[in-house]
Amino acid sequence: MAREILPVADRKQVRAYARRLTLKYPRRLAVALLLHGLAAGAGLVVPWQLGGLVEQVEYGAEVNVLLVATVIGAFLLLQGLLMRYAVLASARLGEKVLAELREEFVDQVLALPLSTVERAGAGDLITRTSRDVDSLSRTVRHAVPETLIALVTFVITIGALLLVSPLLMLPMLLAGPLLWASTRWYLKRARDGYLRENAAYADMTEGLAETVEGARAVEALGLQDRRRARADDDIRRSYGAERYTLGLRVVWYPIVELGYVIPVVSALLVGGLFYTNDWVTLAQVTSAALYAQQLIDPLDRFLMWIDELQVGGAAMARLLGVANVPDDRATSSSQPSGELLEADDVRYAYREGRDVLHGVSLTVQPGERLAMVGPSGAGKSTLGRLLAGIHGPRTGAVTVGGVPLVDLPLDDLRGHVALVTQEHHVFKGTVRDNLLIARPSSSEAQVRDALAAVDALDWVLALPSGLETVVGSGGLAVSPAQAQQLALARLVLADPHTLVLDEATSLIDPRAARHLERSLAAVLDGRTVIAIAHRLYTAHDADRVAVVEDGRISELGSHDELVAEGGSYAALWSSWHGTPTTTRS
Repeated sequence: MAREILPVADRKQVRAYARRLTLKYPRRLAVALLLHGLAAGAGLVVPWQLGGLVEQVEYGAEVNVLLVATVIGAFLLLQGLLMRYAVLASARLGEKVLAELREEFVDQVLALPLSTVERAGAGDLITRTSRDVDSLSRTVRHAVPETLIALVTFVITIGALLLVSPLLMLPMLLAGPLLWASTRWYLKRARDGYLRENAAYADMTEGLAETVEGARAVEALGLQDRRRARADDDIRRSYGAERYTLGLRVVWYPIVELGYVIPVVSALLVGGLFYTNDWVTLAQVTSAALYAQQLIDPLDRFLMWIDELQVGGAAMARLLGVANVPDDRATSSSQPSGELLEADDVRYAYREGRDVLHGVSLTVQPGERLAMVGPSGAGKSTLGRLLAGIHGPRTGAVTVGGVPLVDLPLDDLRGHVALVTQEHHVFKGTVRDNLLIARPSSSEAQVRDALAAVDALDWVLALPSGLETVVGSGGLAVSPAQAQQLALARLVLADPHTLVLDEATSLIDPRAARHLERSLAAVLDGRTVIAIAHRLYTAHDADRVAVVEDGRISELGSHDELVAEGGSYAALWSSWHGTPTTTRS
């Protein structure tokens, strides 16, 4: 299956979203900015006091050291208190914005079409939900507040410089063109560089995840060298992407550091010349030099956090890009007139021009048990996903009650058809929580009945806290077979009319699986069941068997009929069963 990287939002979309989030809480933002402004203003008193002190010493005036020290100490204390509450206000605003952004992202991920999720693969989604969310968290928590602080402090300090002496403001401008040109050069390249870096990291994650998940296949087929070469290539490209962004910083940072020194040096040199010509006083030169020194901190903070803002902007572009995924279906108001499931001349391709299903037609009657068997790669799972409405066919139609599955809203669709595969997830929480995901209104008796139906009640009740035992990440580990049973129990609670089971009991011991499938059959009596299986006793128990070969249904009939025909199914049954064929009792 071809992997498709999810889309990335453009600059305009990122800026609009950031602006909307920032201005969504104007009162909180105004309070934070006011507190930062007052803190910056309190910090400006110290250079002003020191400038006056130098002038008094110059003219031999009597200096009240205790008063000056008291004023300076008082304003430093006031600045510290204001900074504390300013940072607290900024942090609260940042956490509020971050929480909302995370909630929106989760909603967008859950709204992704399942066909898109399957095509995108694990690597891209994992990277966006982990690395990109972490990067954006760091930006919202630290970069945004620090940038606000830097901007407010910078503006107020510049204002103080103008009040001291507009003439002494001129030397400060010497660093402006250098900082502007270098920062513009950096920003023009940084965003795309960080996007490439994140995409390369996603590819590396995807490759490693595939290698780990398919470790047995890799070992059995001797693919170690090929997978190692894939990992080396991914790491090499990730290293190259990170080296590019590092190269940008290596060029930009030294230029920025030079830009910090120029204002202080120019204030002292040019200010000294102005003083010798009696254009300014010594107090003005002293205050201007100290203000120039104070400018270094907000300027450094602003420019350094710009880099973090680029990382956060790239992360936000990838997160917002999830919302740009087009829907794979256009729902209608049509309502199914029954539960008859039909596939009519269905074709499907994961890659354009390479169909994996070739004109498949199939009718499944309500309440029928249909087994699909065939060699690996024949198209069984693909057909199962089309019958469950996960994918829409390239041509043809798959309908329930005369309505195409892809025309039904997802909530309605899952009431008609549900798919359970061998890939299961145990959510962090209690066993009860894991089951109630399927139907939150289920009673205690319904939960226990669902567990009993999948032969899981005994081992669940034997857990340290029974149904209240915490499982999943950080909790009690359950085996793959137990996870499969919990997934099937969810299915029993969800109670859809049609079930598509794709190797849903493959991780369970064959004898236990046999007993489990018989228990499920009793519970799901009257429901339509389509079972994709390699264990042929599933086909033996079914009402009909569909043999899928090369993307087509080559044989269709009951177990006895197909065995009597002596075709592919008969050969498969004879090979699997190991004894002469017998009819069902």
